[in-house]
Amino acid sequence: MTNLRAARWGVVAVFALASTWNYLDRNILAAAAPSVRAEFHLTNAEYGWVISAFSLAYALASPATGWLLDFLGVEIGIAWAVAMWSFSSVLGGISRSFGQLLGARTLLGASESAGVPAAGKLNASYLEPKNRAIGAAMTQVGLSIAGLAAPWLVAAMPGWRQPFFVCAALGLLWIPVFLLVRRRVAPFETQHPQRQSDGLQLLKDRRLQVLVIANMLWMGSYSLWTNWTTAYLTYQFPLTVKSVAPFAWIPPVAATVGAFFGGWLSRQAILRGRSHADARVFAVLVSAIGCLSILALPYCGSPVTATALISASYFWAVSGSVNVYTIPVDIWGGERAGTAISALVFGYGILQTGISPLIGFIVDHKGYAPACWLVGVTPLMAWWLLLRRLEV
Repeated sequence: MTNLRAARWGVVAVFALASTWNYLDRNILAAAAPSVRAEFHLTNAEYGWVISAFSLAYALASPATGWLLDFLGVEIGIAWAVAMWSFSSVLGGISRSFGQLLGARTLLGASESAGVPAAGKLNASYLEPKNRAIGAAMTQVGLSIAGLAAPWLVAAMPGWRQPFFVCAALGLLWIPVFLLVRRRVAPFETQHPQRQSDGLQLLKDRRLQVLVIANMLWMGSYSLWTNWTTAYLTYQFPLTVKSVAPFAWIPPVAATVGAFFGGWLSRQAILRGRSHADARVFAVLVSAIGCLSILALPYCGSPVTATALISASYFWAVSGSVNVYTIPVDIWGGERAGTAISALVFGYGILQTGISPLIGFIVDHKGYAPACWLVGVTPLMAWWLLLRRLEV
């Protein structure tokens, strides 16, 4: 039994590699933002629209991809999704105009919307309930690796295009490895494809609607530092894209540590007798208080202290996020997790669609201080909504 449990964690770890390629695609654009903006002559607001093209497609496609994962099963569904986002990465690398780049990012967003729901379904299949938030944290390891690799990969390549081809190759190589491991390890909980025609009726559940709104309130700082870390450090301090690399990898690592802390926090609460959903909401409260650390960022006078505060903000954002994204599995189980989690992905995509050009506009006219306030206080609102309206 011990060996089987270890093998199941191994399946989750292999799946975390897909999250790595997923996040690497996104982080490469963020790491290369100054070069991309220079080549296509983009303002901060226009760069925000590039992010929005990805985000809007990510949001609009997520209900369909989540339902498709439930309908087909995670194995077939995620293999097709990774193949599609690898192809989209190639298109990003060969883009020769602003319009082509927007199109490539749109297709990438649509295909990558399957990543988070697939991770939730896989965790529900292979892990016990008390460990599922920690399983969600393992997928965040991909964020850390991607955040670490992207600035160095961009700095090491002769141009910003080549890293996208590397991402595509890694994704295509991953597919047969995952299929082999998935078929050799027995799951903790067998999930059957959901063939019923009313699968999307779950989207009408008031509890899921509350979770979607709470997730939109929660994910502002996550969106900010996923897309704007390099841009912030080069804006605020006399740094180039290459000289920012020693700083830009640190916040994603802090985010991954935060993910495991958030998973550990809710696990301890469950072991002390709280219900699964109540334990997640408690972890969200602790994390929301920590998210207020971002309010001190405008007062930092060096890239070292700024990186430390960005890291703290990222840490607490992801600590809460792994719990928010685990609540749908607690409530609806693994067989419907694709549809349920895709609703949260939809909310995040809509948030990022709107907030990215807004942040760009704010930065162009007022700097980053108002943006920090915008994303720093809303996590407490998310916690209050979960506490009052989720009925945990």
